[in-house]
Amino acid sequence: MTAITDDLPAQLIHQEHEGWDAVCRGDGGTFYHHAMTPDGVLIVEDGIIERDAAIAALEGQTWDSYTMSEHRIVRLGERAAVLVYRVVAHRGSQVFERRMATTYTYVEGRWRVAAHQQTRIR
Repeated sequence: MTAITDDLPAQLIHQEHEGWDAVCRGDGGTFYHHAMTPDGVLIVEDGIIERDAAIAALEGQTWDSYTMSEHRIVRLGERAAVLVYRVVAHRGSQVFERRMATTYTYVEGRWRVAAHQQTRIR
């Protein structure tokens, strides 16, 4: 059975929601400890954050709510894909609005995050 199936968009969107839900609960570090590849990175405006630092930064961080929209899947062969979407998250009066791109790779029987990029919407 190939890793890329007709339900790939649903699988990756579901996993991305699981990550956001974990961050909203304050469990983002734990979630991404298991979800990221060993060499995974987080790409933000100020630079590249290595896996361990990204996990530490997400631990205990929370958001009140979020919405994802404008999903698109870009397939990169049989064992990799990029999920592109827009997110709006709220923490009190703070609004976080970004275009996101999460690159997933299929390893050890599951989809894992190899890279995640955030681009501010102006």
